[in-house]
Amino acid sequence: MFRADRRSALVAACVFALACAGQPHGAATRVIIPRGASFAQAADSLARTGLVGSPRMFRLYGRLTGGDRNIKPGTYLLKHGTPWKDIVSALNGGHGLVNTITIPEGYSLSQITPLLARTLKVPADSVEAAVRDTALLARLDLPNKTVEGYVFPDTYAFPLGTTARQAVREMVYAFERRWRPDWDSSLVELKINRNDLVTMASIVEREARLPEERPVIAAVYYNRLRRGMLLQADPTIQYALGHHVGRVLYKDLAIESPYNTYIHKGLPPGPVASPGVASLAAAANPANVPYLYFVASKDGHHEFRMTLDEHTTAVRQIRATMPVKKPAPRMLAMASTPGRSEANQPTRISSRAPSKTAVKTASKSISKPAKSMPKKSTSHTSSTKKRASSRTTVTSR
Repeated sequence: MFRADRRSALVAACVFALACAGQPHGAATRVIIPRGASFAQAADSLARTGLVGSPRMFRLYGRLTGGDRNIKPGTYLLKHGTPWKDIVSALNGGHGLVNTITIPEGYSLSQITPLLARTLKVPADSVEAAVRDTALLARLDLPNKTVEGYVFPDTYAFPLGTTARQAVREMVYAFERRWRPDWDSSLVELKINRNDLVTMASIVEREARLPEERPVIAAVYYNRLRRGMLLQADPTIQYALGHHVGRVLYKDLAIESPYNTYIHKGLPPGPVASPGVASLAAAANPANVPYLYFVASKDGHHEFRMTLDEHTTAVRQIRATMPVKKPAPRMLAMASTPGRSEANQPTRISSRAPSKTAVKTASKSISKPAKSMPKKSTSHTSSTKKRASSRTTVTSR
């Protein structure tokens, strides 16, 4: 009996020694304690992340101290080396709890704002004010009224009590940390500024579906810019509308907005979404190709062409492979170079597949009344149309 007591006392002493040992160090590790999880399950989760060396001893410590009876579920940020007593205290008191949010690539501020407000449990107005922070805009040297395009798409863990301003600043800092020095050299070569590059990357992000096509899509748009052609990118129309639409209709192309690249030459004033690293890299390093047009196929890849005639042929070929009664592939009909025989035959090229932008299929004169135009549209991809006195637009997404 005496030996058993001594053994129990020795074990308890060892457990308490382990509980007090250690010094927090390094970056915090995220651990999730599901709702309804037992202390034993929490111990296993902590062990998997390396925060606890022996889940068995940790469970024993929790039982001896009574800390196993009142753990709070949630996502915690804890550092390696944190003493067990502090870990148990955090689980019992909800200390170190964080709110996790994932911003997908290609999201605009109109999508991010409500998502961030719900995550932080703050009014949407406070997020809208944070993305218009004049000090932040000045530091980034942005000509725009918001940080659109500079809220980096990633997964974030914000401690409870984080304000909208703190969260937005952290997301913008993430963008700055991902910016590569060699992209600054690209700005000189491309004769653009950083805001132009981020704007191009945002269009590519909304257009591209296959990773390997991003540099080619960027090249098409740069080629059009150099020739003074309209970009005619559907993502810019969606942005001008101010809300997400499943399809961009012909009537939408007449919207008066500086972001409407069907009527205004050059890049829009700023980004239309948050681009990821791959799209930023593509915008900084476009492919060395001569293409001016592209059309999306049924499987999502794009056919790229140099002339309008070649492009029209590619569109017909892809349409022929599409099932009857289904929308034709998204095609970006882009304006051709002034003075060429194609100048009076606008066509559009598009690079997005059905999941991203609308698909337009038609052969109508833009100058006709809107009601006479077919209401076919494009599935999520971009498009470019020529605008001339008597224009014909062939588009399909």
